[in-house]
Amino acid sequence: MLVGHSRGWYVTVFPTAGEAGGSFSAGVDSVRGSHAVSVPDPVRSAAEAARRARTKTRRYCAANGLNRLGTLTYAGEGCHDPLVLRRDVGGFFRSLRSSLGANRFPYLWVPEWHKSGHGLHVHFAVGRYVRRGLIEEAWGRGFVHIKLLGDLPVGSGVVAEARAAAGYLSKYVGKTFDTGRMTGLHRYEVAQGFQPEAVPVWGGSEWEAIGRASELMGGEAPETIWRSSEAEGWSGPPALWLQWRG
Repeated sequence: MLVGHSRGWYVTVFPTAGEAGGSFSAGVDSVRGSHAVSVPDPVRSAAEAARRARTKTRRYCAANGLNRLGTLTYAGEGCHDPLVLRRDVGGFFRSLRSSLGANRFPYLWVPEWHKSGHGLHVHFAVGRYVRRGLIEEAWGRGFVHIKLLGDLPVGSGVVAEARAAAGYLSKYVGKTFDTGRMTGLHRYEVAQGFQPEAVPVWGGSEWEAIGRASELMGGEAPETIWRSSEAEGWSGPPALWLQWRG
């Protein structure tokens, strides 16, 4: 139940990720539970889950500057068990952390099924230079690849590079789970303790909300403003999404 819910725009800002999103509420004194029963739509639910995962992937990568992409592949017949994969990847990052002499560092990884039937491999992102030899030693089960993202517009910073990395990883967040072979498992995994801070702001008007969000971004206006009013077929409440230059 919501009490004293004011009319206006409720926006959540993620300063370290350089973005914000929210929606408009007409305002109510109270909202009570409804007796209406909705019929679940599995296809729509899966699409929404993939969308949320892609959003969280982008925010996590951007907030932590994860601009280096890597791939871990099994040798031989490969790995066909998602639980074994998670155990092996968990061991990989613990070993890598030890080799780097680091207590903790942020990372994100997603699984992918090989097109050739070879089983699973892993795509991951980190935000620091790691020698290929250390990655090979920590993995020890096959082949590895690592690269720093480039080919971005002149003036692009780490955040822009990390968003590009997230865009690459996001392809697998939805694709891998559409197969139905990963039911009940997370679409992606991250190092704990590095989630971007979420700061709520409110504005009586759209521009007031944007202004308050911009204050949290050092007074800089967003580079991109998306409005649901400009989206054909939008059926939800009026929504707003902002992104600042990376």
